Amino acid sequence: MTRDEQPSNGPVRDDTRHVQRAWELAMENVAEGGRPFGCVVVQAESREVLAEARNQVVQTGDKSAHAEIVAIRELAAEGRDTLEDCDVYVTAYPCPMCLGALYYAAPRRLVFGATRAQEDEHYEDGNRLFRLATFYDEFAKAPEDRALRAEHVEPPDATRPFREHGARDGR
Repeated sequence: MTRDEQPSNGPVRDDTRHVQRAWELAMENVAEGGRPFGCVVVQAESREVLAEARNQVVQTGDKSAHAEIVAIRELAAEGRDTLEDCDVYVTAYPCPMCLGALYYAAPRRLVFGATRAQEDEHYEDGNRLFRLATFYDEFAKAPEDRALRAEHVEPPDATRPFREHGARDGR
């Protein structure tokens, strides 16, 4: 049996269908003046679609309103604080902000349609601090060597909020 001959509920066909839906959401968003990104969150066991989201940066002016973040926020509003039992399908490999949010949300897996190189060939969403081709590299640099200037000013008892949080949680 080839990949294309998988039953309609098979994992390959299911992945293709959900990546295709993320792509459709991205295309709808582009047609409406938005950015080319969509996200579909699926409950891994039942395969139920829990959320569909489009990038909302243009529509809202919120630079953090990427499709993955919008989907995570929608599910959080419904009381879901983790995606551990979910698969996340996206138009393209996530930017560092979305990738970080996904790591916090801890889905079972991430499935993406376009690679970073494919996206970079046709799309640029950067500004003076980053470009798609170099943004991931920023994280490997020491804070003082990054494009975004960062300065450390330590307040008295800088670790108190963290200690109190740990104590509250029994650590």
